[in-house]
Amino acid sequence: MKALVFFEHGGLDRLRVAEVPRPEPGPGQVLLEVKASALNHLDIWVRRGWPGLKLDMPHILGADGAGLVAALGEGVSSIELGTRCAVDPGVSRYPDDYTRRGLDSVSPDYYIIGEHAPGFHAEYAVVPAANLLPLPEHVDFATAAAASLVFLTAWRMLIHRARIQAGESVLVLGAGGGVNTAAIQIAKFAGCTVFATTSSQDKVLKARQLGADEVVNYQDDPEWSKSIYKLSNKRGVDVVVDNVGQATWTDSLRAVARGGRILTVGNTSGPVAQTDIRFIFGKQISIIGSTMGSHQDYRDVMALVFNGTFRPVIDRAMPLVHGVEAMKILEGGEQFGKVVLEP
Repeated sequence: MKALVFFEHGGLDRLRVAEVPRPEPGPGQVLLEVKASALNHLDIWVRRGWPGLKLDMPHILGADGAGLVAALGEGVSSIELGTRCAVDPGVSRYPDDYTRRGLDSVSPDYYIIGEHAPGFHAEYAVVPAANLLPLPEHVDFATAAAASLVFLTAWRMLIHRARIQAGESVLVLGAGGGVNTAAIQIAKFAGCTVFATTSSQDKVLKARQLGADEVVNYQDDPEWSKSIYKLSNKRGVDVVVDNVGQATWTDSLRAVARGGRILTVGNTSGPVAQTDIRFIFGKQISIIGSTMGSHQDYRDVMALVFNGTFRPVIDRAMPLVHGVEAMKILEGGEQFGKVVLEP
């Protein structure tokens, strides 16, 4: 089968579409005929690698996928062959104190498909049957794939970790990212005033269309944190969603209101940032980490995708054989929303 893989960690030059053996499902697993997969920044980080990451090579990327159940592993009776499915990309290996409390992604045995296991950027993928979510007939595969990881991540971080409330204000840094297009919609759904930053006038308009109330173009306005302060009536915002990291961290500390929260869910610009601790105790800021979510979180937020409350933003769909080009688009920040691959 064809798959988007790398044989060693490194830059885009390590990535290629290659022929690899089709996997076989083991006990409790199914073989999914992939109809759509979606790119995430996680694909970039996994390809580049980090200390301690050990993968069987070649590694198939892709944390988001949807398709048809093509084969059943031993003991699987909960799903039928040919069922159209989305897939929760987070896998809990074993029950423990965290999973029993619904904190699946906190468990040390939790992993993400496409990160520590072969992913969906391929014609077929093996996944746990417990992670399957049947698709209503009106939901297409691209929508299901594009929604999965980003809406799961945004739902847990805003609803369960930050516990946003109606009437609060939320600032989303980098409105064009997949998680952030989801975060804008979820924050509006919760009754919040939404501020956002982005890099072009076209993306400003798209962010407003998603529901952002105030959008600042940080390319034209490098001191965007001051602009957010003024736009919030010199109060600051209750919650900052920062998955940029190093480049925005200091401004996030400035933009958040007294008693506010900063959600850190990624580090696209780098993981190491300086922190003036006086901001934290002086303004009594809470810094909250979040990643992924539980199976129930996934079912809850995907139900709202399926009924049309939320919609994943798909920038473009491309054939799997153009996967390297698609990754270049993502890495260059050219997209607004998700880039989808279709075998």
